[in-house]
Amino acid sequence: MMIEVLKSKIHCATVTEANLHYMGSITIDEDLMDAAGLIAGEKVQICNNMNGERLETYVIKGPRATGCVCLNGAAARKVQVGDEVIIISYALMDLEEARTFTPRVIFPNKDNKIIL
Repeated sequence: MMIEVLKSKIHCATVTEANLHYMGSITIDEDLMDAAGLIAGEKVQICNNMNGERLETYVIKGPRATGCVCLNGAAARKVQVGDEVIIISYALMDLEEARTFTPRVIFPNKDNKIIL
């Protein structure tokens, strides 16, 4: 049996941009992507702590060390610059692997810099 479990999470990132006229997705600072174990094109769930919106999209690499977290396309209508979001990815695993798997969770500060 396969189950879907938390793979990685960027907890409480700050939205820095919302670009309605881009073709969709979320652009994330590549440093945040690396720390969370996300890759370009990976499906993610975005949970907006400010308004309760939840949506799914895919990741685009953003410039390193910029703190960029930009919702693009239709997703831009679900956030405001300055909103706090949780970015979550999941993975399918068999039950035994899932029991021992440890997800990667990072906690950026208000400038989307990684807190160690």
